[in-house]
Amino acid sequence: MTKSSSLDRSAGIAVWRQILETLKAEIISGALEKGSRLPPESDLATRFGVNRHTVRRAIAALTSEGILRADQGRGTFVAAAPLTYPIGPRTRFSEIVSGQNRAPSGRLIGSSLEEADAMLSHHLEVPIGTVLVRIETLRVADSLPIMVGSSWFEHARVPNLVTDYADSGSVTDALVRAGITDYVRKESRITAELVEAKDAQQLGLALGQPVLVIESVNLDMDGRPLQYTRARAPADRLQLVVGGD
Repeated sequence: MTKSSSLDRSAGIAVWRQILETLKAEIISGALEKGSRLPPESDLATRFGVNRHTVRRAIAALTSEGILRADQGRGTFVAAAPLTYPIGPRTRFSEIVSGQNRAPSGRLIGSSLEEADAMLSHHLEVPIGTVLVRIETLRVADSLPIMVGSSWFEHARVPNLVTDYADSGSVTDALVRAGITDYVRKESRITAELVEAKDAQQLGLALGQPVLVIESVNLDMDGRPLQYTRARAPADRLQLVVGGD
C-alpha cells in the first residue's frame, strides 16, 4: 500500500468518499488482499491527512457494502467471499471448507453432562432424564471464525467424545473413534436471530449483528438419532445452499 495519498479537495466530492473510492480501488487491484487486516484508523487518517472521524465514515460505508468486515476486538478486514455451505444428507464442515481451498479447523470451547429435557428427548428419541454429553465448538475456515455450535449426544454411546473431539477437532473423526463410522442428516431448520454476547466474543462480532441459526438432527446408519446441533454463524460469512442429494 502507498504510504501517502493526495485527495482532491476542490473536486466537489466529499473527502470521506474519496477515501472510500481509494480503498475500494486498492481492494479491487489486490493491493489490499481479501482477508487482510485494514491499517488502524489513526494510520489511515495520517496517510490521507484527515481526522479519524472522516476515515471512520469511509470505513462504515465500505462495511455496509460488504466490502469490509468489522470483527469485534480484532479490527477491520477486507471481506472474503462468504463460504458456500451446502445443506444436505452428508453435511461435513471439514469437507465443505477444504473443497473451497480453505483450511478447516475445529476447537472445543466447552462441554458438560446434562439430562435430556423434553426438547432434547424429542430430537434424540431418548427418555427424559437420559444423560447426554454436550459439546460447544468453534469452527474456523483459514483464520476466520465461521460457526459456533452446541451439540448433544447420548453419553452412553460416545463416552469419550469430549476427549476425542478436543484431540481431533472433528466430530466425524471423534465418532469414528466411538465406532460410528458414518451418519446422515435427517433435517435442518434455519432461522435468524441477533448474536448473543458469548457468541459475539467467539465470532468476533459486535452485539446486535445477525446470525444464522441452523438446527439439525443427524442419524446413524440404522436410522437412530445420533446428534442434535444448534449452530450459529455470521450472516455475512456463510451462504447456505439447500438441496442436492
